[in-house]
Amino acid sequence: MIELAGLTKLYGTHRAVDDLTFTVEPGLVTGFLGPNGAGKTTTMRLILGLDHPTAGTATIGGKRYRDLRDSLRTVGALLDARQAHPSRTARNHLRWIAAANRIPSSRVDEVLEMVGLTAVAERNAGTLSLGMSQRLGIAGALLGDPPVLLFDEPVNGLDPEGIHWVRTLMRSLAAEGRTVFVSSHLLAEMSNTADQLVVIGQGRLITSTTVSEFVNGTSTGTVRVRSPQLETLREVLTDAGFDVDAATDGDALAVRGVAIEVIGDLAARNAIALHELSQRQGTLEEAYLKLTDDAVDYRAAVQK
Repeated sequence: MIELAGLTKLYGTHRAVDDLTFTVEPGLVTGFLGPNGAGKTTTMRLILGLDHPTAGTATIGGKRYRDLRDSLRTVGALLDARQAHPSRTARNHLRWIAAANRIPSSRVDEVLEMVGLTAVAERNAGTLSLGMSQRLGIAGALLGDPPVLLFDEPVNGLDPEGIHWVRTLMRSLAAEGRTVFVSSHLLAEMSNTADQLVVIGQGRLITSTTVSEFVNGTSTGTVRVRSPQLETLREVLTDAGFDVDAATDGDALAVRGVAIEVIGDLAARNAIALHELSQRQGTLEEAYLKLTDDAVDYRAAVQK
């Protein structure tokens, strides 16, 4: 379990992390979301003892990282996919980590096979693609077979097969009872992978909740309606006070905040034929963008 209590980090007058308090539970994949510059990587560095907090605490199993014995057997982490020395082979990189942490060298070949890098184990780390480097970083995190794992953007540079593999790996690690804390900008992937979400903005906690509660509580589902009498239907729905827009494909209406049965009954009473009446649930992306809109520090100019 990872526990943060009032965790704060100041760089001069800038609050990179501002009074964060939340818990990452074992047996679950917890997604860590937030806009660029929100403080996600800084938070992970504080958890791992790579930076010192200005105030508050971050503990793993009730202990600060620096107080852990055999830390790699307790916590595995991937923060930088290019952390390996470029002139060292993938196998020797892992052997060096294993030797420094009293881990049997036989474990190196086990994790190389787990991440699919056995065939390139003798290649220098500097010649590996970003996707291969991500896999090597994940292998390093798994080397000590730890119960707690942190991954910062682990799917960067991976192809669709690799992304699917990471998703399966994260869920299988959580199913074994491990604590899995992973940040990602791929919201669709997080919706398929995470059980819990921690969302921060400008260093502060926005919410800590389940994926389903986050989506259902923040985004609004819509009803898609298609009809040969589309303009008449639009007038009827608008007169009834419903929020109506054209659907993205242009030949249907998107109606928000109303039950599907109400729309069907209203169309029937007005003798309007319907060719489609379907519910569309909100997405993680919609909920995330809505909730973090005020916490975005970097916005590109809108092209006109």
